[in-house]
Amino acid sequence: MKYLLSIIILIILPSVSLAKEISLPETGITFIAPDEFKPLPQKIIDIKWPSKRAPKWVIGNKDATTTIAYDLKPNDISQAPLPALIGSFENVFNRVVPGIKWKKKEIIKLSGQQWIYLEMTSNAIDTDIHNIMLVTSYKKRMLVFNFNSTKQDFAKYEAILRKSIETIKLPPQ
Repeated sequence: MKYLLSIIILIILPSVSLAKEISLPETGITFIAPDEFKPLPQKIIDIKWPSKRAPKWVIGNKDATTTIAYDLKPNDISQAPLPALIGSFENVFNRVVPGIKWKKKEIIKLSGQQWIYLEMTSNAIDTDIHNIMLVTSYKKRMLVFNFNSTKQDFAKYEAILRKSIETIKLPPQ
């Protein structure tokens, strides 16, 4: 019995120590992120998102080569048909994102509601990027999560980023 308990503890402890719960201030929205991910300094956010449309919150690894950005935008998409929104995102991204290659464009169910799921690769100035973007309506605002990694780092972080996506929890609206 002690042996079995030891094995269970060894299996559970690494996953617990590698993750921490993140809460979006004043929303009740939570998700689990890799423990090593820390808030990015504003100067790094300004470099990564120079268009002044930076997300409000960004956490990432120490080199900021893999990040999770999340924000509540003022856009009310609560009545918009999600397939049409996917088309709108696709049109905009095809115009403004260099070298975009779509992996997935679909609607998924997560935390009890419908989300737009967009997965793509693209070319940045100094490296290639793998990006997973999730969008849904939350209290008449647009909730956006962006799981972003250099292609080089994506293999290292892919499993934990995908697990993090599954942990997103929204409180009842």
